[in-house]
Amino acid sequence: MATVIGVDLGTSAVKVLLVAQSGETLATASADYPLAQPQPGYSEQNPEDWIRGVKTALQKLHQQPDVDFSQVAGLSFSGQMHGLVLLSAAMRPLRPAILWNDTRTTAEVEQIKQKMGDDFIAITRNRALEGFTLPKLLWVQKHEPENFAAAKVFLLPKDYVRYRMTGQLGLDYSDAAGTVMLDESTRQWSTTILQTFGIPASMCPPLVEATACVGTLIADFAAAVGLPQTVKVFAGGADNACGAVGAGVLNADQLMVSIGTSGVVSTFEPDPTTTYHGQLHYFDHVVPGQHYSMGVTLAAGHSLNWFKHTFAADEDFTSLVASAATSKPGANGLLFTPYLVGERTPYADAKIRGSFIGIDSRQTRADFVRAVLEGITFSFRDLLGLYQASGRQFASAITIGGGAQSPLWLQIQADILNLKIVSLATNQGPGLGAAMIAAVGLGWFADFKACAANFVQVAATYEPDPTAVRNYDQYYQLYHQVYGATASLTAGLLAAEE
Repeated sequence: MATVIGVDLGTSAVKVLLVAQSGETLATASADYPLAQPQPGYSEQNPEDWIRGVKTALQKLHQQPDVDFSQVAGLSFSGQMHGLVLLSAAMRPLRPAILWNDTRTTAEVEQIKQKMGDDFIAITRNRALEGFTLPKLLWVQKHEPENFAAAKVFLLPKDYVRYRMTGQLGLDYSDAAGTVMLDESTRQWSTTILQTFGIPASMCPPLVEATACVGTLIADFAAAVGLPQTVKVFAGGADNACGAVGAGVLNADQLMVSIGTSGVVSTFEPDPTTTYHGQLHYFDHVVPGQHYSMGVTLAAGHSLNWFKHTFAADEDFTSLVASAATSKPGANGLLFTPYLVGERTPYADAKIRGSFIGIDSRQTRADFVRAVLEGITFSFRDLLGLYQASGRQFASAITIGGGAQSPLWLQIQADILNLKIVSLATNQGPGLGAAMIAAVGLGWFADFKACAANFVQVAATYEPDPTAVRNYDQYYQLYHQVYGATASLTAGLLAAEE
């Protein structure tokens, strides 16, 4: 039975999936790696940790009962977006990778705005933000000129892993768009942006479609993990694009809600002329020639992780989230804003910080748990509101990630967003999307819609409760005021710490 492997290179771990041609996930494995935060606002990883992690995860997969690597025909990737990997002439990393959630680049973002203004949005369909790759390059250019001068090429995380597996350089369009150096009108690196900021065109890798076969495994890597050297390797794509495909979000009336470390609301964009004037991200898709858009809240699952590790370290996530059922919509008058590491959409504010508003002595821990779940979901309603303001309407939202594990949280999402929420039988999201890229690349299916018909299965649906919808409408109006009321206060607190 022919199979494919999806490699999902995340921020804290890599997960690998073995998927049959029928769409059945046969086995999974994972491996963790560390995250370094050497200074406030910094977020870095050693690229060699990704290589070790991928090898370990594949070895674990190989060792599982009934896993037959001799039947693996193809392999592809989903990767954390925007991270900067600078390679020397010897094709080795010059410094630790600067990740998507690193916020050191506020000055560089301002530099981009001052030099290019609205022209930048016209070229890239996006505004410059701290998380994107271009500001990271400019930071290295300014603060580590020796590394910038020594750099032969830059890659994103999954593309470095793929290079080490195949010996072939390349960057797919979905991740290239997230560098904010891609000219969306020509689908080429923007000569205007490169020349404006003194970035050599030779530093930019070749562009490829996500479904392009970039080669086969090099002998050493294949031997280390037990895969045939003949396995075809496909370029893969950005984790959010892969997550959308893995959730079957391939139509304009579908919305994807993804709750990982960050939170994402995204949708398929059928009209290539669409622009949100930088309010929402507009990126090339892993579906060849297509686009998707998304809004991001930086600390979705991260907010719940923080709460658990700070106040319930010995309790598992399932029971912690379930405890919120003893509270009620509105958490007995308690609001939480999930701005623990700043925010991206709709505020693009690296200095905002989270808040609990309305604390009084009658509330219990369950109220605080529910307020965190509701606050994360209110932030998604902010993103949904941007789409609705542009005239978009949706029939349903498909939820993947941590928020898809809890029936309670799924119902909260239905009530706050006032949408039918769909959960899937296989909650693998980006990893499944990576496997689907390999399946389409191999020619097993004519396109991603045909592949999704086999690979993506609905588990349950959650309809909005009209009473809860009305209650949450009132709380959301209050939630929406918290950013404006606290932005200057939290910025002042950060300044006081310096």
